[in-house]
Amino acid sequence: LAVLVKVAAALQVSIQELIGPPRSGGKRYPAASLRSRKRGGASVRGLLPEPIPGMEIDRMELPRGAQMTGTPHTHGTREFLTCERGRIELVASGDRFEVVAGDVVAFRGDQRHSYRNVGSETAVAYSVVAIAPPGPR
Repeated sequence: LAVLVKVAAALQVSIQELIGPPRSGGKRYPAASLRSRKRGGASVRGLLPEPIPGMEIDRMELPRGAQMTGTPHTHGTREFLTCERGRIELVASGDRFEVVAGDVVAFRGDQRHSYRNVGSETAVAYSVVAIAPPGPR
């Protein structure tokens, strides 16, 4: 029993979790339970119901003409933007990219950046942020 207690402590789980039946492999999260917010003219919904350290994945919906300013993250952070529908202009570190359905742009997430729908329909895009741990520059 002493060994079991030490193993559970090292893994930071309960003894019940170690010896009990495995948990279900999946769980459904209703859309209303996911984090969502308005930023500028855009609707942003988080796609990770359970946090993954150092990662954010969001679905962004920008009506025609809408724009949104991104928040710079910690030094060394990388961001990836992919467009599902419409046309989005991404300005990052002074560079401009026009992103259309299927395109992916990788950029420094620790710099100023913004998104603008330059198309004639609502644009939908996904943002993946790989957050660098805080530390010396």
